[in-house]
Parts: sequence; C-alpha cells; structure tokens
Amino acid sequence: MRLLLVEDDDHVAAALVAVLTKHGFEVRHARTGNEALDALVPDGRGPYRVVLLDLGLPDRDGFEVCGQIRLRGGIPVIMVTARSDINSRIHGLNLGADDYVVKPYDMGELLARIHAVARRGTAPAAVADGPGAAGSRAERLLARCGLVLDTSARRATVRGREVALTRKEYDLLALLAQSPGVVIRREQIISEVWRSSWEGTARTLEVHVASLRHKLAVPALIETVRGIGYRLVVPEDPAATADPAATKAGPEQGAPAAGPADAG
Repeated sequence: MRLLLVEDDDHVAAALVAVLTKHGFEVRHARTGNEALDALVPDGRGPYRVVLLDLGLPDRDGFEVCGQIRLRGGIPVIMVTARSDINSRIHGLNLGADDYVVKPYDMGELLARIHAVARRGTAPAAVADGPGAAGSRAERLLARCGLVLDTSARRATVRGREVALTRKEYDLLALLAQSPGVVIRREQIISEVWRSSWEGTARTLEVHVASLRHKLAVPALIETVRGIGYRLVVPEDPAATADPAATKAGPEQGAPAAGPADAG
C-alpha cells in the first residue's frame, strides 16, 4: 500500500517511515506542502491509498494543502498534528480530512486508523484506472495470487478451485485480502474478525491461520510477520505461486482442530 507522509521534522518522519515500512507500506516522504502536491502527480506507480498530513509545514498551511489534495482526487487524508484544540479539529474535518490524530499518539492506534481509512477510500484506484477499468487494484492483486473472493456469496476460490471455509476463516481471509501485501496486526485481526480483545485469543488466531493455509493449499500465500501479524503475499511472478493441485501441505500447514472461538 502506497502512503504519502507529509512531515517537516526529519526525526519524526524517519521513525514513522521505519515503522510503516516494517508493516508493509511503501512510503514517500514530503517535507513541505509543495513537495506533497508534486508527489501527487501520477508517476505510473499507482495511487497513494492514504496521506498522513502534518499541519505545521514550512511553506504552506496544512489546511490549505488538505484542500488542494481534495481538489486533485479522493485520496483519504489523516491529519497528524500537535494542534489539539477543538476548532482545529472541526476545521480539519470540515475541510475534508478523513481522520484527525493528535500528537503524541500510539503507533498501534495510528496503524489501525490508516487501515480503517484506506478501507473506506476507493476513489484513488478509480481515478488511476479510469472509469472503464474492470475490478479494483486489490482485486487485480488477488488475481495474481490466483485468489477470488465472492463477497456477496462469501465464497473463495483458488485457481478456480472452490475452498470450503468456516465463517471465521472467510472473515480472516477477506480482511487480509482487503490490502494485499500489507501487514495486518494481530490485534486488528482479533478486533475485526472476533470482535474481541487480544488477550487470551492468540492461540485461536494461530489455529485459524494454520487451517486457512491448509485449505487454500498455497502455503506461501499467507505470511507470518513475526511479532506483528500476517499479510497476504502477492507474488512478483504469478507462475511462482505453487499449483494447489500439486501442492502438499507441510507439517506447519497441517490442519489443526478448530479454535474455541470459531462459530463455524
């Protein structure tokens, strides 16, 4: 997922870029408002899914930059600023910001807000692909994995082979498939799939991931990012993805018993 970070403080930006990159984001850093607007010029690398916008910029007011971003397309904007007063919050949201985060913030919460805003923001892909394009960018990435999800029927197929999934397994796969290539934190998965807190549910998540890998029969499709979470891997070369019909799940991908929280 491409993300544009607009931040004039190099130390703050470097720390953010390191964390965001670790979580699977492709980050471009702009130090000024003008650099940010220049970064929005299409470069053939796909649209940004989210803009993190500091309001205290050296050349332009952050509110003005937000307005300019809005005029250039529907890229979701999260204002990340030290301005905590209610008038700034209201002004920012009225200008079209999708969220407003006050510094200092919890990094886990910021990541969750980025994912939440990205899920709502579909306009950038539509702008880049043109009105006649078939399917979203995420759908095309999934196609490279050989994975197709029918959200209305809650059905999943891998290279044309339908995979029977439980309700939780489908919800887990659908969540990962919303942002192919992006690491989804364990806490976020538990919160969105199980509507529960992280404590005491770690084993349940591991069991469901293992079961999902076994049923999909493409072991490399879901990658564990140690200490953080999971992501759906998009192969550079689709042919490199193992043929499920010829793939034999190894011991780590064996199907364990369903977890206690699986409602079927």
